[in-house]
Amino acid sequence: MQIPPGRDGDKEARDASATIARSSRIIIQRRPNMTEAQQAILSPETVLAEMKKNGVTHVVWLPDSETNFLYLLMKAEPSLTLVAVSREGLAFSTAAGLAAGGKHPIILIQNTGMMEAGDSLRGWGLGLNVPVVMMVGYRGWTRHGVNTDTAATYTERFLNAFGINYYLVESDADAPRISAAFEETKKTKRPVAVLVGDEYHGFH
Repeated sequence: MQIPPGRDGDKEARDASATIARSSRIIIQRRPNMTEAQQAILSPETVLAEMKKNGVTHVVWLPDSETNFLYLLMKAEPSLTLVAVSREGLAFSTAAGLAAGGKHPIILIQNTGMMEAGDSLRGWGLGLNVPVVMMVGYRGWTRHGVNTDTAATYTERFLNAFGINYYLVESDADAPRISAAFEETKKTKRPVAVLVGDEYHGFH
């Protein structure tokens, strides 16, 4: 709209400029918050990107509803082969066989299943020095340190008892820790865990 000349026109122009400036400041101030909100969750796309980045060839997992969105992405990815197991203990022997054959597996498992499969982890994963990353759903974990689910209470104690290093991942901003876990498996020739502390957003 054209603004007529004169004092009133000048005033309207100044008011319009001030309004635009205020709006611009609001947009600029809000953008970081939007980015923070996007980074506050762990997206399945980010998990898949980390797998591809680190050369994963096979995903060994026990199918469940909690990994639905991630499953759909993995299934559509031609570079990945999904290997379903009927119980968690079989994940470690399967991963050991794949690694022995020159493949690069990853294990998707929940903390409860990992603890149940402790003897298989001991015998196959640690006993054979299998360099595999375990992405562990941290069921019951909260940032407040008050656990209402004992699965969370014993998860880190379990890993410490087995001498397995682990990285906590809560959001997309933590994705580099997944790569760090892969690098550690190469150096140590041992299993390394990635604890997924935001399982609901990341895997559902």
